[in-house]
Amino acid sequence: MKSQKIINNRSFLFLTLFSFLLGLVCLKTFKKVDVDDIKISGSELFSQDDVVNNSSLKFPIRLIFIETNFLEKDLKQNLSLKNISVIKQIFPFGLKIEINTRTPVAYAERTINDEKILGFIDKDGIFIDKDNADEKSLSKHAIQVFGWEEEFKKILSEVLNAQENYEYELVKITFSPNGFLTVEEKDLKTIFLGFNPNLIKYQLLIINNLKNELKKNNFSEKIDNIDLTDPNKPKIKVFKP
Repeated sequence: MKSQKIINNRSFLFLTLFSFLLGLVCLKTFKKVDVDDIKISGSELFSQDDVVNNSSLKFPIRLIFIETNFLEKDLKQNLSLKNISVIKQIFPFGLKIEINTRTPVAYAERTINDEKILGFIDKDGIFIDKDNADEKSLSKHAIQVFGWEEEFKKILSEVLNAQENYEYELVKITFSPNGFLTVEEKDLKTIFLGFNPNLIKYQLLIINNLKNELKKNNFSEKIDNIDLTDPNKPKIKVFKP
């Protein structure tokens, strides 16, 4: 009887403790998350205020009402992040945010409502606002990109990544408002590539071949521009003495 009583007392204590903790958890989920309750890791570029100002949520907000998927989507898009993870925590209370930033590989300029916005481009062709990028690893002689639009990011990524395997050295990439692509190479000068993104791999191969031929033959002519809009019929214009 005595042992049974001890067991009953322990069960009662356990249930009491469990009920207390469950109640505490419930209370915590209804507590409001404020700016100071946001903990950021993975990057020193962003502050708690950046999280609040780039979210559609209105802080302070009760923990239970925070939909982490929507918050992640907001921050990833508005801060040009590569990846982000948002976790709701009870102990310690608040939001734990792990940030993975994009690495800039080129300088960039885009236009929004007739206003020029300065920033950078990563290897995926994604535009990064100037305030949202760590430019320490970016060379002063990095490629410059003008006229960036969301629709151009795939072809831009193709151009940027191809440089790793080819001999040419691009210094400028320009998209006109209607999408006409022009690049500038250190020795080959201005190269017109046109509108067709399906031709870009072939066009880049031709640029590489032309660069190699230039090295081999020591062209005396000074190249003005090269038209590769039809890569099967390249046209080279040179300055006449």
